[in-house]
Amino acid sequence: MLIKFIEIGMEREEALKLVKENVSNKNLVKHMLAVEAIMKGLAERLGEDKEKWALIGLIHDVDFDKTKDDPKSHAIVSGEILKGRVDEEIIRVIKTHNFENTGIMPEKNIDYALIAADAVSGLIIAAALIIPSKKLADLEAESIGKRYKEKDFARNCSRENMLFCEKIGLTKEEFFEISLKALQSISSELGL
Repeated sequence: MLIKFIEIGMEREEALKLVKENVSNKNLVKHMLAVEAIMKGLAERLGEDKEKWALIGLIHDVDFDKTKDDPKSHAIVSGEILKGRVDEEIIRVIKTHNFENTGIMPEKNIDYALIAADAVSGLIIAAALIIPSKKLADLEAESIGKRYKEKDFARNCSRENMLFCEKIGLTKEEFFEISLKALQSISSELGL
């Protein structure tokens, strides 16, 4: 079944193809799938447009191969890749997830959600990888909360950015629960 992103101009299969054409690292593609799932889960919880939020999660790092050595251009290059393919609002949201470098400040729920989802996806996957089964199905949201408090665990996952969940009215605990369920729903795609 194809989900059509009518007002945003791109079907999911087209978006996934674009991601795979532009991103060579399979783990980064999995990260993008994870952020897609979390964004969809957050949209469901908040009564927002699931397809739009999911698409943003899926394509948010589409420029990473081109910008991995130049963080200041990350998300700016995404805008160039996506121009004419998606609505300008989607490009703006993607630029907010690297607001420290793009100068495009987050101001809407969708912006805050992307920043938080981008950060938490890595924490959850790292937490799954250290349990004996290495399966998301065996991970509990409470464990994610404990790992969140360990500053040396998954240190590249910004705890500060995860707190953007509070700007959309969710506690950390609610956010971890929604995010974990979202990743559990695509565990086979993630190999976890």
